[in-house]
Amino acid sequence: MIATPPLVEGRLIRRYKRFLADVRLADGSEVIAHCPNTGSMLGCQPENARVWLSVSDNPKRKLRYTWELVETAPGVLACINTGRPNHQARAAIEAGVVPELSDYPRIQAEKRYGSEKSRIDLHLSGHDSRPDTWVEVKNVTLCEDAAGYFPDAVTARGQKHLRELMAQAAAGDRAVLLFCVNHTGITEVRPADHIDPVYGRMLREAGAVGVELMAWQADLASRGAPSGSLALVRPLPVVLD
Repeated sequence: MIATPPLVEGRLIRRYKRFLADVRLADGSEVIAHCPNTGSMLGCQPENARVWLSVSDNPKRKLRYTWELVETAPGVLACINTGRPNHQARAAIEAGVVPELSDYPRIQAEKRYGSEKSRIDLHLSGHDSRPDTWVEVKNVTLCEDAAGYFPDAVTARGQKHLRELMAQAAAGDRAVLLFCVNHTGITEVRPADHIDPVYGRMLREAGAVGVELMAWQADLASRGAPSGSLALVRPLPVVLD
């Protein structure tokens, strides 16, 4: 399964220019970390929050540190690295953790498809009795009153992905939207109608025409500290009402 490298703890000073974050380490030194998240990160950058960074020894890298986790509330962790979810989803599928997506002998990442020239996150094929399955993976870190909301900002790209998935379902294949819940405080996933009502409407339409909506939560923490694993471990309900 997925495992993070050893992490270094610090305190968030600020995030800026989307890709950069200033962090104060335990020894008092300040470092600039790469922020691998282009989104709004709503709710995931509290002032002076505890954060955890991965460390690279690659001399060719401009920044040695990468921001991986943040404590959004006491004992509640979120993974903000949006490079992780596709790997988390693939590892879970290959390990047979997600029963609805098991027993596909072939998995291809970033396969081109659709009339809008998209790339699907994961294409599953070769099942004895099931049609090809197109899996779009979305990262969920926005938590409000224990509900996880997606998206955390208006997303024209996400709307396009829903149209592509609906087209695949109409053509007779399986189409799956898999919410990768990288937040330990979330107990269910809902469309963020208060942020992107168009996406919320389209998500309900997609579910009604056969796009399968799934949510799986990652193992991020043990006793309030990073567990060292990002494995998807439990399904959560997707609530559309």
